[in-house]
Amino acid sequence: MTKAAKSTASPAVEQQLPASYEVALQELEQLVSRMESGQMPLADMLQSYQRGAFLLEHCRSRLQAVEAQIQVLEAGSLKNWSGGQAE
Repeated sequence: MTKAAKSTASPAVEQQLPASYEVALQELEQLVSRMESGQMPLADMLQSYQRGAFLLEHCRSRLQAVEAQIQVLEAGSLKNWSGGQAE
């Protein structure tokens, strides 16, 4: 194997945090769309996969944090949703 054939990708690239959950979700959706198109070079596909995994974990952790905050606000007694019907 020649030096040119070796991968130059760094396995531990520091990822930039998205500005918000919504920005992260939008970027993740765009990455998935580009990857599913099949038009990406392999090296770009790997970087996109790594970024996507990072964004997915970020979104999951934000959702878990918000869920915990809601449970605290509701004092652990979440109420059933009435479906928007007036009582």
